[in-house]
Amino acid sequence: MPSLLSISSRTQKRSVILVGLAGILLLIVAASLTMGAFPISLPKVFQFLVGIQWGDASLTLQERNVLLQIRLPRIVMAMLVGGSLAMAGAALQGLFRNPLVEPGLIGVSSGSALFAVVYIVFGSSVAWLAWMGKVGLALFAFVGGLMNTALVYKLSSKAGKTDISLLILAGVALNALAGALIGLAIFYADDAALRNFTFWSLGDVGGANWEKVLIMSLVSVIPVGLILGQFQALNALAIGESEAFHMGINVQQTKLIVLIGSALIVGTAVAFTGTIGFVGLVVPHLLRILIGADHRLVLPAAWLAGAILLTVADTLARTMVAPSEMPIGIITAIIGAPFFIWLLSSIKQIRY
Repeated sequence: MPSLLSISSRTQKRSVILVGLAGILLLIVAASLTMGAFPISLPKVFQFLVGIQWGDASLTLQERNVLLQIRLPRIVMAMLVGGSLAMAGAALQGLFRNPLVEPGLIGVSSGSALFAVVYIVFGSSVAWLAWMGKVGLALFAFVGGLMNTALVYKLSSKAGKTDISLLILAGVALNALAGALIGLAIFYADDAALRNFTFWSLGDVGGANWEKVLIMSLVSVIPVGLILGQFQALNALAIGESEAFHMGINVQQTKLIVLIGSALIVGTAVAFTGTIGFVGLVVPHLLRILIGADHRLVLPAAWLAGAILLTVADTLARTMVAPSEMPIGIITAIIGAPFFIWLLSSIKQIRY
C-alpha cells in the first residue's frame, strides 16, 4: 500500500501543476486583453480587472466598452471551448485507450458540420428557418452533433453493452457518410452559402457575447463535472475492461457518461464557434508525456491547458492580420499539426 508520505507528495504535485497552469492562464488572459486592433495598456487592463488604478492610467468609456463587451466575452468563450475540447479528448483517449482518439471520432463534429451546411445552404428557402437567423445555425449544429453521436453509440451497442472497437468503426463510417453528404450539400450551394460554411468550418470566436458565454457555461458545467468524476474509473480502464470490472467499476456506465458528456460539451462548442481541430488531440498527448497518465490530474489539467492554447490562438488570430481576423481553426492547425508530427517522431510510447 502507498505510504501517507507518497500520497501527500502526489497531492502536492497535483496542486502545484494545477495552480501553475491556472497562473499561466491568468497571465495570458491579462496579456490578451491588451492586444488587438485597438491596443490598451497593461495598467488600464489591471485597473479594469481589479478596480485599482495603476499610476496615472485611467480607463476611458470606449476602452471599458472594448474590454467588457468585445474582448472579455470572446476570451472567456475561448477558454470554455478550449477547455471543453481538451478535457473531452483526454477522457475519450482514456476510455478508448487509444492515442489517436479525439472528440470528432464519436461523430460530434461531423454531425454538427452536416446540419450546419444544410441550414446555411437550404435554410433561407424555408421561412421559419430563415427567421431563426444565427440562432438556428447554432441550434442545428448542436442537434446534429448529438444525433450523430447517438447513432454511433446505437450502432456500437449490443445486448446493452458498448463495444469500443465497434464504436470506433461506427464513428469512422458515419464521419465518412457525413463528409459525403456535406459535399452533396455544397454542390447545391451558391457563392454566399459556400463562403459562410467555409468560414464556419474554420472556427471563430469573434461572434462571442455574454449570452453565448452564459449558455456555453450552463450547458457544459454538468457534463464537465460528470467527466471529472470518472477519473477513478478511467484509471482502472487503463489496465483493461475486464480488470476494471473486477475492481468494482461499472464499465458500461462509465462509457455512457464519458460519451454523453463529451457529446454535450463538444456539440455546444462546435455550435457556437464552428469546428476547431487539434485541441482535443494534442493537449492530452502533451500532458500525458509531461505529468503522467493519472486522470485525477490529467482531466483538470487538460481543461486548463486547452483554455490556454485556445486563448493564445484567439489572440494570434485577431492580432496577426489586424484589423482583420484570421479563423482560429487555422491557428490551431498551424500550431497543432507540426507539434503532433514532432510527438509522433520523438516519443516512442505514451501510457494510457
